[in-house]
Amino acid sequence: MDLRPHIERFRKRFAEVESLLSDPKVFDNPQNAQELSREYARLKDLVAAGGAYLKVVTDLEENRVLLKSEQAESELAAMAREEITRLTEEEKKLTQQLMFGLVPPNPVDSRNTIVEIRAGAGGSESALFAADLYRMYCRYAETQGWKVETMDSNSSDLGGFREVIFLVTGADVYKRLKYESGVHRVQRVPATEAQGRIHTSTATVAVLPEAEEVDVQINPDDLEISVCRASGKGGQGVNTTDSAVQIQHIPSGLTVRCADERSQLKNKAKALTVLRSRLLELKIAEENAKYAAHRKQQVGTGERNEKIRTYNFPQNRVTDHRIEVTLYNLSTFIDGDIDELVVPLMTNDMEMKLADLKI
Repeated sequence: MDLRPHIERFRKRFAEVESLLSDPKVFDNPQNAQELSREYARLKDLVAAGGAYLKVVTDLEENRVLLKSEQAESELAAMAREEITRLTEEEKKLTQQLMFGLVPPNPVDSRNTIVEIRAGAGGSESALFAADLYRMYCRYAETQGWKVETMDSNSSDLGGFREVIFLVTGADVYKRLKYESGVHRVQRVPATEAQGRIHTSTATVAVLPEAEEVDVQINPDDLEISVCRASGKGGQGVNTTDSAVQIQHIPSGLTVRCADERSQLKNKAKALTVLRSRLLELKIAEENAKYAAHRKQQVGTGERNEKIRTYNFPQNRVTDHRIEVTLYNLSTFIDGDIDELVVPLMTNDMEMKLADLKI
């Protein structure tokens, strides 16, 4: 495939966006300016990749000509062969990057993200596993330079989570975390197991792009808001004031509860953020059947046979069943080093989109 016309198109659009951003009037519309800034950053990378690709193609051709003109045993021929091997690999990487650039970006990929983790099948062990997943994502967020803010949680007796909801803010959060949605299965010997038997438990993960007010309009008359005393740890201030807020969205039947803050107003604001994101998810599902559908479709029922990934502790193994990739470094993976599966999942997704575009 000749990539030159596409590289030229990237350059032309990059110049257009650069010109638009140089006009101060663009920033009168903050949302439009933000979208143009994201497009600028994306095109800047593609233009740089395009320049590198054209140079690699030229260098490859020169080394192939040199190889033909030299005797097979000569030192120059050996050097040319080494360069051809290196440049071929570089050409492959740059080609993939440019091809992926042909896929229209998902407008919500750059959004902050709400992650919901819930214990599934397996009782107390599933709650402990939910806590492990929460810790895994928090540590991954640290490596990416993201921030994590807890929205709501429901602890179990043994220190796990029946449910934990948190907001992750930073660059390209949803783009990287959206593939975590689904049922996660764990196989290990629980701390409470006296006979040393391996148990299988699950937890469900839902990943929702944070909705902006322009995405979803909420009619206050459609909300039923109630307050109650927060439970669990937090001191006297939490346990003796009506700080917890529960919001029910009557048309959709969605219910959100937030009790992480001592302030009722702050909990209400957090609950509305979660509600807006869930409504955005439903809206996207209606508009695009290929995108993550209703929340129950995204995470399933939590049954073991709906798994997207298995964490097998006795074998130090983690397997992603969607792309059939198995790693034998579970100890570091569960400690937040999850890019070895995140990157292949992103690549697989882009390849399927390219196939849909028939490019």
